[in-house]
Amino acid sequence: MIIRHITTGAGFHLVANRLPLRSTTIALRLTPITRRDRTFTASLISLPRPPLERGIRSNTANMSSTSDVSSTTLPTDSTSEASSSITSSSTAQEPTTVLKEEQSSDAQQTKEEKKLPPLKGAEFHGYNRLAEHMDVFHAHFRTSWNALWAAACVGNSKSKASSRGGRSIINDGLAFISQLEMHHSIEETYIFPILARRMPEFRTDGKGGKGAAELLQQHRDIHDGMEGMRKYLRACRDGEKELDMSTLKAQMESWGSVLWKHLDQEVETLGAENMRKYWTVEEIRRIPM
Repeated sequence: MIIRHITTGAGFHLVANRLPLRSTTIALRLTPITRRDRTFTASLISLPRPPLERGIRSNTANMSSTSDVSSTTLPTDSTSEASSSITSSSTAQEPTTVLKEEQSSDAQQTKEEKKLPPLKGAEFHGYNRLAEHMDVFHAHFRTSWNALWAAACVGNSKSKASSRGGRSIINDGLAFISQLEMHHSIEETYIFPILARRMPEFRTDGKGGKGAAELLQQHRDIHDGMEGMRKYLRACRDGEKELDMSTLKAQMESWGSVLWKHLDQEVETLGAENMRKYWTVEEIRRIPM
């Protein structure tokens, strides 16, 4: 310890004690030595520094009181690792959260659809108008198909095109194809464009390709089958080929499944329960059929 005596201009006697360098906290205390001397001694007294462990615990306690993440004190070296772990966990949970939100949205949409009141009487027929009209045409095509199919299933027998039975089958087949082709042409020209404004089931990609709705793709497949059958029946009519029932049956089998699927699916799509999602009864009345 080094003691220095300094006499101030005011008549005070200042005693300064320089303490060891390890002192970090000091306090100043003025104490009178004697009343007669009017001298005060200023002593610098070292206060013991709090232990390092106690300071860490105090700081940790303060941090814990303001943190909502954890009440446990983490070592300094593991702080970055814990932060990285929390970030990774949050990132990993994001796709699950998005999936749950999508499922919740789908469930909400389904729930809203279920809330629609049931259709009865005139209201049902108003929404079902296009389906009922379409089914009349489709019933005719089913009847024509069944008649041709029954003739084709006779077996491997051959019939001359010039015979009465042969001419009837050929003419009925060509008439069926012509009527179905015209029916599809009217749909795609006058009806489907109107429905496609709101209903994706009738939209086309503008190129007649695979980007079109399923119903329009079915039209393409049906037309391919019809064209092959028409060429065969014309060849039989013109005497180029003999009318063979097994050949006719094979021609019909090549596109029969897609035709029957289309006849059912189109009517179902135009049904009341589906149409009410996109149109009002008054709007449906104005759609030409």
